[in-house]
Amino acid sequence: MPHLSALYRFPLKSAMAETLQRSSVDGLGLLGDRRWMLVDEASGRFLTQRALGQMSQLAARCDGGTSLTLSAPGYPPLLVTTPDEHAALRGISVWKDTLQVPDAGEAAAQWLSRFIGKPTRLVYVPAARARHLQSGYGQDGDRVAFADGFPLLLIGQGSLDDLSSRVGRPLEMLRFRPNLVVDGIAPYAEDQWQRIRIGTVEFRVVKPCSRCILTTIDPATGERASDREPLATLKQYRAHEGDVFFGQNLVADGSGELQLGMPVTVLE
Repeated sequence: MPHLSALYRFPLKSAMAETLQRSSVDGLGLLGDRRWMLVDEASGRFLTQRALGQMSQLAARCDGGTSLTLSAPGYPPLLVTTPDEHAALRGISVWKDTLQVPDAGEAAAQWLSRFIGKPTRLVYVPAARARHLQSGYGQDGDRVAFADGFPLLLIGQGSLDDLSSRVGRPLEMLRFRPNLVVDGIAPYAEDQWQRIRIGTVEFRVVKPCSRCILTTIDPATGERASDREPLATLKQYRAHEGDVFFGQNLVADGSGELQLGMPVTVLE
């Protein structure tokens, strides 16, 4: 039977994952997911592992929305209080979106600038300042925090198992940074879904997820694969109009609680 087999949250965009047993979910995705982000101090442009492999070693743990704890090998942990509505706003950009969001202050900026190796700021997105989805996808009122484009990413375990067999070695699910993993389904069955229910929460499947060089980075070490796997293999059978797809982007209709083992029902 299809069931939820893993839950991952990424409090800080492009940093390490938190493995969860349960989570609240709402229109912005899992509670606390990708609400924080690093940006270049001068340009406000978002920073990710695509160019900064050391971010794979950066851990960020959120505490009920009131604070974030940063840690990394060789660095003392730093507790950062979630900025309130009166905090100084900083102009930032995520892909084609530009917005004004609260800055997390000097202590976080100094800690992260040392870790990243250049002037860096930590920013936070309150729900009221979240971005709209890409034009042509979703419905009016759908929003996303700092994820690349959509609130949630789902991947079937069978899809990863099939890809691993094609590549010729086991691949870590976290290379693909999903929020939801579903087991008990055929490889790529999620490609055919339009609406599903997990527990009491219904989700719309809005767009296949296009993949990038980030999938070639070992999530444990931050090292990039010299053979460009698994992206090279995905290009052989999952390419369409210049993009490579693996996994499905979702939007939750309403809110509720998710827990490992919950059945996944395909509604259409």
